[in-house]
Amino acid sequence: MEKLKTAVIGIGKVTPIHAAALVNLPRSHFTAVCSSKKEKAGDFARIYGIKGYTDVFEMVSKEKIDVAVICTPHPYHKDSAVAAMEAGAHVLIEKPLASSLRDCDDMLETAKRCRRQIGVISQRRWYKPVRRMKDAIEAGKIGSPALGVVYMLGWRDEKYYASDPWRGKWIEEGGGVLVNQAPHQLDLLQWFMGQPEELCGMWANLNHPYIEVEDTALAIIRFKNGALGSIIVSNSQKPGIYCKVHVHGQNGASVGVQTDGGAMFVAGMSGIQEPPVNDIWTIPGEEHLLKDMVKEDSDFFNSLPNPVEYFHERQIEDFLSAVMDGRKPLVTGEDGRVTVEIFTAIYRSNRDKMPVRWPLLPENRDDFDGRLKIE
Repeated sequence: MEKLKTAVIGIGKVTPIHAAALVNLPRSHFTAVCSSKKEKAGDFARIYGIKGYTDVFEMVSKEKIDVAVICTPHPYHKDSAVAAMEAGAHVLIEKPLASSLRDCDDMLETAKRCRRQIGVISQRRWYKPVRRMKDAIEAGKIGSPALGVVYMLGWRDEKYYASDPWRGKWIEEGGGVLVNQAPHQLDLLQWFMGQPEELCGMWANLNHPYIEVEDTALAIIRFKNGALGSIIVSNSQKPGIYCKVHVHGQNGASVGVQTDGGAMFVAGMSGIQEPPVNDIWTIPGEEHLLKDMVKEDSDFFNSLPNPVEYFHERQIEDFLSAVMDGRKPLVTGEDGRVTVEIFTAIYRSNRDKMPVRWPLLPENRDDFDGRLKIE
């Protein structure tokens, strides 16, 4: 089987998850790692028997890397991605695609200019109950999607924010719950509902005085197809409750998934406590199937030795296949931009005290879409 030479850029808590996938996948020849810290790159490289570098362009050029997975903090995704693509690699980026629309556009433009693929991690699209929802919506079983709802109630403590020097800071992290925890659910919402058209939102820091960024955000959204949506995301509920995405259709039927339960997963710090399951299923004639769906999905999830690695592996497998087959991956860079558009619209709406309409373009101002207070 033909193999692609693969590498990771950035060494953080999520990097070993990607490294495990790149080691296991038959189409991957895990070749190199890049970190700004030479000693860190060397230590990581020795663990996996690969080459360590401190310069992205040099690594990709010298090792002829085909696919690079970017695991740096969010505001640094662009520099790594652009360097990797200009050196010849396709790039798969940890969520979110970036923390600003300008960075998104720079990466998408580079991908087009260099004829490279670009994707963003959203491995929850591979969850069985999520796929079941998508299939039901596309089959018209709920009619047209009319109302999409995201609830993400969780908890992050002071230990979490102290675990890396960049966490909880606007410039270093790019944002709080919207940028770091919510992108998975925001991606599913737009995957199910379609392109947004207008949003009214607000954010606050309710009970984390030791961080700069928001811990809670709300939004009302209208989609281009006329459907409505509601977003409630928060890191302020101890010890962490659940993440749900529900879609209600024009015919009155509803489908939903609880993607996370018990407490929110933290890469390198905690595991997944509850399996993802469909928690609402009122399609006429299928209501009785919900109990069996929950059992089937729970049994499958609980049978996996490492569910986190398994679903990352499925997405990376799709990306490698897309590169080899010359097709788009399931989660594209353009999909990633829509997620950034949604949280950017919430920041701008909170700042301007008014709705924000699409299309969203980068701003020529220094307040980071309303995240920074400019004196």
